[in-house]
Amino acid sequence: MTTMNISLPDDLKRFVDERQDHGYGTSSEYIRELIRRDRDRLALRALIVEGLESGSAGLADARFIQSLRGYAESASEPAGPKSGN
Repeated sequence: MTTMNISLPDDLKRFVDERQDHGYGTSSEYIRELIRRDRDRLALRALIVEGLESGSAGLADARFIQSLRGYAESASEPAGPKSGN
Protein backbone atom coordinates (compact mmCIF):
# COMPACT_ATOMS: atom_id res chain seq x y z
CA MET A 1 0.00 0.00 0.00
CA THR A 2 1.27 3.44 -0.84
CA THR A 3 0.93 6.63 1.17
CA MET A 4 -0.62 9.89 0.05
CA ASN A 5 -0.55 13.12 2.01
CA ILE A 6 -3.41 15.58 1.62
CA SER A 7 -3.96 19.05 3.00
CA LEU A 8 -7.32 19.92 4.53
CA PRO A 9 -8.71 23.10 6.01
CA ASP A 10 -9.23 22.85 9.77
CA ASP A 11 -13.01 22.39 9.52
CA LEU A 12 -12.69 19.47 7.09
CA LYS A 13 -9.95 17.89 9.21
CA ARG A 14 -12.22 18.07 12.26
CA PHE A 15 -15.06 16.51 10.27
CA VAL A 16 -12.86 13.63 9.08
CA ASP A 17 -11.56 13.08 12.60
CA GLU A 18 -15.14 12.92 13.92
CA ARG A 19 -15.91 10.06 11.52
CA GLN A 20 -13.81 7.81 13.75
CA ASP A 21 -16.67 8.04 16.26
CA HIS A 22 -19.07 6.76 13.57
CA GLY A 23 -17.58 3.40 12.67
CA TYR A 24 -14.29 4.27 10.99
CA GLY A 25 -11.17 3.24 12.87
CA THR A 26 -8.94 5.84 11.23
CA SER A 27 -9.24 8.84 9.00
CA SER A 28 -7.54 6.77 6.28
CA GLU A 29 -10.35 4.20 6.41
CA TYR A 30 -12.90 6.97 5.96
CA ILE A 31 -11.08 8.55 3.02
CA ARG A 32 -10.61 5.14 1.34
CA GLU A 33 -14.35 4.49 1.69
CA LEU A 34 -15.17 7.86 0.11
CA ILE A 35 -12.85 7.12 -2.80
CA ARG A 36 -14.36 3.64 -3.30
CA ARG A 37 -17.88 5.07 -3.31
CA ASP A 38 -16.89 7.73 -5.82
CA ARG A 39 -15.27 5.10 -8.04
CA ASP A 40 -18.41 2.95 -7.84
CA ARG A 41 -20.63 5.95 -8.58
CA LEU A 42 -18.60 6.78 -11.68
CA ALA A 43 -18.73 3.16 -12.86
CA LEU A 44 -22.51 3.07 -12.38
CA ARG A 45 -22.87 6.36 -14.23
CA ALA A 46 -20.84 4.98 -17.13
CA LEU A 47 -23.09 1.92 -17.29
CA ILE A 48 -26.19 4.11 -17.28
CA VAL A 49 -24.81 6.28 -20.08
CA GLU A 50 -23.87 3.16 -22.05
CA GLY A 51 -27.40 1.84 -21.62
CA LEU A 52 -28.96 5.12 -22.69
CA GLU A 53 -26.76 5.29 -25.77
CA SER A 54 -27.53 1.69 -26.76
CA GLY A 55 -31.03 2.56 -27.85
CA SER A 56 -34.43 1.33 -26.84
CA ALA A 57 -34.80 -2.30 -25.85
CA GLY A 58 -38.57 -2.21 -26.07
CA LEU A 59 -41.32 -1.98 -23.49
CA ALA A 60 -40.98 -3.43 -20.04
CA ASP A 61 -44.30 -5.27 -19.89
CA ALA A 62 -45.55 -7.62 -17.17
CA ARG A 63 -43.92 -10.66 -18.80
CA PHE A 64 -40.54 -8.89 -18.87
CA ILE A 65 -40.85 -7.85 -15.22
CA GLN A 66 -41.75 -11.42 -14.24
CA SER A 67 -38.70 -12.76 -16.07
CA LEU A 68 -36.53 -10.29 -14.14
CA ARG A 69 -38.06 -11.50 -10.87
CA GLY A 70 -37.27 -15.08 -11.82
CA TYR A 71 -33.72 -14.16 -12.69
CA ALA A 72 -33.26 -12.26 -9.42
CA GLU A 73 -34.69 -15.13 -7.38
CA SER A 74 -32.47 -17.72 -9.05
CA ALA A 75 -29.41 -15.49 -8.66
CA SER A 76 -30.05 -15.11 -4.93
CA GLU A 77 -30.32 -18.86 -4.27
CA PRO A 78 -27.27 -20.40 -2.60
CA ALA A 79 -25.05 -22.52 -4.80
CA GLY A 80 -24.76 -26.24 -4.33
CA PRO A 81 -27.16 -29.17 -4.14
CA LYS A 82 -30.72 -28.44 -3.06
CA SER A 83 -32.06 -30.24 -0.02
CA GLY A 84 -35.42 -31.97 0.22
CA ASN A 85 -35.05 -34.38 -2.72
